[in-house]
Amino acid sequence: MYNLAYRHDDGLIDELAGEGIAYVPFFPLGGFSPLQSSALSAVADRLGATPMSVALAWLLRRSPNILLIAGTSSVTHLRENVAGAGLSLSDEDIAELDKIGR
Repeated sequence: MYNLAYRHDDGLIDELAGEGIAYVPFFPLGGFSPLQSSALSAVADRLGATPMSVALAWLLRRSPNILLIAGTSSVTHLRENVAGAGLSLSDEDIAELDKIGR
């Protein structure tokens, strides 16, 4: 399990990136307890995006070896997931979001 709030694999992700090995996070959106945070909501509001799109954008920016497979059973959520790939997070956004997992 790895996502914005649960980041115990940070070291492993960095090590794998150095070796050119992909990392596929399990429950990238929190799983049965979806990610919720005032910081996540604030960044999403500033970007005109959903919190889940921002959480996926953070994962994509976290490391080039992260490969996302965010499951969904809804077309609406699929669109949110895809939108995350197109979001540009500023360094300030990243710093604010990084505080969630620490």
